[in-house]
Amino acid sequence: MQPSYSKYFNKMYLTSTTNTPKVPGKIVIRKKGNCSYVLYEIERVYDSKRQFNVPKRVIVGKIVPDTDDALMIPNERFSEFFPDRTLEHLAVAPLRSSTLRVGSFIAFSKIIKEYELRGLLEQVFRDQNGLLLDLVLYMIVTEDNAGQYYPEYARCHPLFTNEMKILGDSSVSKFLQNVSRDQITTFMDLWNARLDHRQRIYVSYDSTNKNSQAGAIDLMEFGKAKVDEGVPVLNLALAFDKTNQIPLFYELYPGSVNDVSQLKQMVDKIVAYNYRSLGIIIDRGYFSRTNLEYMDSLGINFLIMIKGCRKQICEVVEQTRGTFETKNSCRLPGTGISGTTVKRMLYADDGKVRYFHLFFDSMKMASEREELETMIENMTQELKDADGCEKEWGQLYTKFFNLHFDETAPKPSHLLFAEAKDDVIERELQLCGYFCLVSSEKMTAEQAYRLYRGRDISEKLFRADKSFLDSGSQRVHSRNSLETKIFIGFVALIIRNRFYNLLKEELRRLNVRKNYMTVPAALKELEKIEMTRVNGGKYLLEYALTRNQKQIFQALGLSQEDVLTYIQKIAAELKLAKDKPAEAEKDGDDSAQTENRCIN
Repeated sequence: MQPSYSKYFNKMYLTSTTNTPKVPGKIVIRKKGNCSYVLYEIERVYDSKRQFNVPKRVIVGKIVPDTDDALMIPNERFSEFFPDRTLEHLAVAPLRSSTLRVGSFIAFSKIIKEYELRGLLEQVFRDQNGLLLDLVLYMIVTEDNAGQYYPEYARCHPLFTNEMKILGDSSVSKFLQNVSRDQITTFMDLWNARLDHRQRIYVSYDSTNKNSQAGAIDLMEFGKAKVDEGVPVLNLALAFDKTNQIPLFYELYPGSVNDVSQLKQMVDKIVAYNYRSLGIIIDRGYFSRTNLEYMDSLGINFLIMIKGCRKQICEVVEQTRGTFETKNSCRLPGTGISGTTVKRMLYADDGKVRYFHLFFDSMKMASEREELETMIENMTQELKDADGCEKEWGQLYTKFFNLHFDETAPKPSHLLFAEAKDDVIERELQLCGYFCLVSSEKMTAEQAYRLYRGRDISEKLFRADKSFLDSGSQRVHSRNSLETKIFIGFVALIIRNRFYNLLKEELRRLNVRKNYMTVPAALKELEKIEMTRVNGGKYLLEYALTRNQKQIFQALGLSQEDVLTYIQKIAAELKLAKDKPAEAEKDGDDSAQTENRCIN
């Protein structure tokens, strides 16, 4: 007897269709993946900080495919806003799709097993570890993190959740709200405890921030945003083991706290995790004498980029210029850059000798000179046009020009004429193309450059976080949900970064460029691997693996036989799994149903 799924559809989507309402200004159709959802505006909330109304919308249904948005399948909330609508009967479809996409599940299962993530998460999250892993894979595969679309993903993919149960968005929302900070901290302790602390490692540390349109989240404060939208921000920092290519931990801290101030907390945390033999790679935003001396006191080596405009760097450039730029022995192979190392103290009363690694890049020199010359020309023209005008001039103008004002005028800002400081401009032009790294331990210029260039892994991880994992918008309005989503994103970065490195290693081994060996392209290839339910019974592989798919699995260390074994295991679990209805959606579950606030 075919099971009845009416209970599931009564809670999620009704067994009926209706014409899509035409209510000007109230109805919005938003496409996500293969589905288009119908959202209804229930109110507008005035945002006093941004000084405009923010619409609050709920999902009332989804569009029936190939109907040009004219026909929709309503959910239980539809009748709440459209009580007079007559709904036409719709044939009931099964809860789980007859075709499951299994390729990405197999690939990531291999990585999860390699890192023993399932066991670590089970220690902390007990029987909810499966849901957490499903949300992690959902985030990676769909490049989305909106909880209300998770059931659509779950319907078409194998799951780690017990009995492969498909949970509704209310269950996802409840999970996000109930994960405690203690659980996240415990996982971080377990994750870092399993790594080899005896090995010498270099830790790359970097941060970014997210603009907020959310409600009362205490971490949101006005600070120095990378993209200033005039709203509060949240800071997110990531510590990455460059030696082993593994994310170690992350930090959340208020937007008003600057990078320089936060570095000490990161150093304390990494020492608390018992990483002893290490070096820290940081960019110029963390430079301060206090920070460097603090790392010295703990015996931690560092490699840091120093701003080129600092007095110490200018002196090194002037003293060293012309001694290494054209020497073949100073060339860094494969970079087009020349480098040399100079020993000296960073400060006059510095207690230690530092190693200044000075580099010259002719391409960088050309672009910087062009930019500087264009800026000087624009400033010169602006000053000419402003003769006789009253205007406040910033430090940049006084740096490159001697400004003469009419002292007899009521205001000294009455500009008479400006003279270019030729010696200052000439000095700035001579500094173009140079940059400097400073290390606390002895190394060559090439070693320092290669080490610092490896730091771009953390930059790529941040780009993956925002672009590929869709963490640019967190879509939450409580601190608990925010912290849980960022934690899920961190676990996703662990898995995705390993996937990225395995593909890169395979490309290096093949020494041939393959377009399908990038993470997004490989996921598209893997998503083509499908299992179809035959005659309402067992799921069977739809077709044999393609050459590209075999190559991707080979990068993961999986043979064709290994993949088929995974497929047989999935089929067996699906056979045992029961089609249980998703849990009922609860009214007022704004984090799942409402599109009113987000964090960017």
